[in-house]
Amino acid sequence: MHRRSLNPLARASQRLLAAALLSLLAFGCAQAPSVGGSAPIATAAPESAGMSSARLERITATFEQEVAAKRLPGAVAMVARKGKLVYAKAFGVRDPKGSEPMQLDSVFRIYSMTKPFTAVAAMMLMEDGVLQLGDPVSRWLPAFKDVKVSTPQGDVAATRPMTVLDLLRHTAGLPYGELTVNTAVKDALTKAGLYKPNVIDFDTRDLSGAEQVDRLAKIPLLYQPGTTWEYSLATDVLGRVVEAASGQRLGVFLQRRLFGPLRMNDTAFSLLDTQRGRLAEPFEKDAITGAPIRLIDVSQPPANDSGGAGGVSTAGDYLRFVQMMLNGGTLDGVRVLSRSTVKLMASDHLGTRIPIAPTPGGGVLGASGYTFGLGLAVRPADGMALLPGSAGDYNWGGYAGTGMWIDPKEELVAVFMVQSAGPLRLHHRNLIRQLVYQAIAD
Repeated sequence: MHRRSLNPLARASQRLLAAALLSLLAFGCAQAPSVGGSAPIATAAPESAGMSSARLERITATFEQEVAAKRLPGAVAMVARKGKLVYAKAFGVRDPKGSEPMQLDSVFRIYSMTKPFTAVAAMMLMEDGVLQLGDPVSRWLPAFKDVKVSTPQGDVAATRPMTVLDLLRHTAGLPYGELTVNTAVKDALTKAGLYKPNVIDFDTRDLSGAEQVDRLAKIPLLYQPGTTWEYSLATDVLGRVVEAASGQRLGVFLQRRLFGPLRMNDTAFSLLDTQRGRLAEPFEKDAITGAPIRLIDVSQPPANDSGGAGGVSTAGDYLRFVQMMLNGGTLDGVRVLSRSTVKLMASDHLGTRIPIAPTPGGGVLGASGYTFGLGLAVRPADGMALLPGSAGDYNWGGYAGTGMWIDPKEELVAVFMVQSAGPLRLHHRNLIRQLVYQAIAD
């Protein structure tokens, strides 16, 4: 018996079915990112997490071009969505003085990306019932009991004590010598050895924690505590509070309570023996300005653990940290913070009552469209920012170009590691972010 010929409608249905089968087959063949050694979290095919493999490859092509054009020496990028690592790539060379390729486990000076660790340490002590956000800093560091505030008419008494909350949200009135425009405060910082013109002022690795506190407490504040947001040494002081409240050096506390439990084995305040030969290095001179690039020496343990700028880490380690934050304080069955504490950290703590300083120190946040939480910049709305993202996403970066962000709405985290301290650092952080978001496909 001859088969009856298919009518046009049946033939069209058959073609649609074949196309659907091919689509499913292609979906099933999408590859998870190749990660040498053990991945920081479980890997998955991008399509299984709502990301496009083809679009993620735009990251690869773009940053390979940046390396070829010598706009950056090398970098590592990692992206995770819905709890799965969907992109992990290393670009360029580890050290531009040689030819060794950058590796996924290369070690980076993370500078201010140390700050979220220190903020978490303080929040752990809050959960322990040891600290309260309203505690005067002088409760833990008595040298700050009678701080003065700089005004055009001279130094005056503080109207209220600076608090732990002020340290967490940069409203303590403290300065960064590199950023302040108050010449009286800058001169006082210089005389105290806390600011060296033309040298990275947050490198006080030669001072003990006690010396740092004693010198800084004698410097007048820029503003009355709690009145103005300006980026500052507040997180370094917060690290000293953590030490006083816990009775442990900051690095020891973090190792016991955060790095160890999360298996962040490459994160510390100086190079570990296992990391020697893995440290990423910058160009000798900035690609745009031609100015020499000088980064902190992390080869030896410092006299103090700088909670604001002293850490070293890898992209994989930092990815575990941000995934823990996205998960509400837990990773791989280990809880280091409560969900309510993470929510508090990622909430707006400035509102309309605390202005951002119209200075370079305020400009760190002011031009971004973000407000500030506890140790993190927080996005108040989907719009009103230069970058793609979602209301409630939060982020921070580091002086040498490193950056990370966490987007709870999109279940997305990303880490970008580079050693590029010049004006291109912001360009590259923005570039990686827009390339990640354009790859969302669900």
